[in-house]
Amino acid sequence: MFKFSDQRMLSLFKMGGYVPNKSELATWLTRDGEADFVLCPDDKMARFLNGLIIKNRGARDDGIPEPEKTLTNNIILRKLKIALDLQADDLIKLLKLNGFIISKHELSALFRRPDHKNYRLCLDQLLRNILDGMEKHYRKKQAL
Repeated sequence: MFKFSDQRMLSLFKMGGYVPNKSELATWLTRDGEADFVLCPDDKMARFLNGLIIKNRGARDDGIPEPEKTLTNNIILRKLKIALDLQADDLIKLLKLNGFIISKHELSALFRRPDHKNYRLCLDQLLRNILDGMEKHYRKKQAL
């Protein structure tokens, strides 16, 4: 989506508190179905997303946050929202790039605590549409 170099990816992981080697990173970046493909573990992906937040928003006073052991689509979406300083209107615009319509109320339910009565799971289709919208938006910006 952002066309980060391997070095940039490694530095983001490091900011998040993990130092992978280049071969480990290469297996995570391999396309699903190819021989060398390895799924990036949730705790490592959480560290990468935390590194992206630190890079874009600055480090917290209490140090590097501990990564979640299990990532959900809701957590991934929240971390991307924080890292990229996205507001509800921004997310709605990203979804509209794919013809996906969602209200602010539906969107806000994705960011509630899981025990809240109005909490809503972020399904794969919704996260995929947001990521695809991000790719369209940020690649278009990079081309300018």
